[in-house]
Amino acid sequence: MKKQILIIALLLGGFTLPSYAQVEVGVNIHLQPVWGPTGYDHAEYYYIPDIDAYYNVARREYTWNEGGRWITDISLPPRYAGFDLYHAYKAVINEPNPWMHHDRYRKQYMSYRGRHDQEVIRDSHDARYYANPGHPEHRTWMHDHRDQPRDHGRDWEIHKDNQGREMHHDNRRDEHHDDRH
Repeated sequence: MKKQILIIALLLGGFTLPSYAQVEVGVNIHLQPVWGPTGYDHAEYYYIPDIDAYYNVARREYTWNEGGRWITDISLPPRYAGFDLYHAYKAVINEPNPWMHHDRYRKQYMSYRGRHDQEVIRDSHDARYYANPGHPEHRTWMHDHRDQPRDHGRDWEIHKDNQGREMHHDNRRDEHHDDRH
């Protein structure tokens, strides 16, 4: 009886999804680091079980717990100086501030610690990853798409050097990518 009343109430009152469920998610392969896992057109965060830390894809920042406080920085703390992100497992998490639910993610991905079999973007032969400026085949992709509009994310600027060659500038990292054809 209670189920019937609930169904009738939903039908009469209209049913709306919470606003967070209506957000459209776009493709951000070109923003994901080349050490990120393949298989995801969109990733907001990676949880890295080996170091119990998060990586924000759009902001290129790490977040970890230190002494009960969550610290965010563009670099990992010195204790992880030799850590190999290319061979560590990364779980994609698409929700804001995932460390607010850290116990859930730690429990869910604890068994992935020490796992080193995840393919990374840099090593992928899937052409969709060539759009990533750090991918070894990016120049091939640029050559194939030279007549199409280019969107390298809000932090990439495209300009020509004094010889007319395209140069991509990443404002966050102060990196230049020369795209000679």
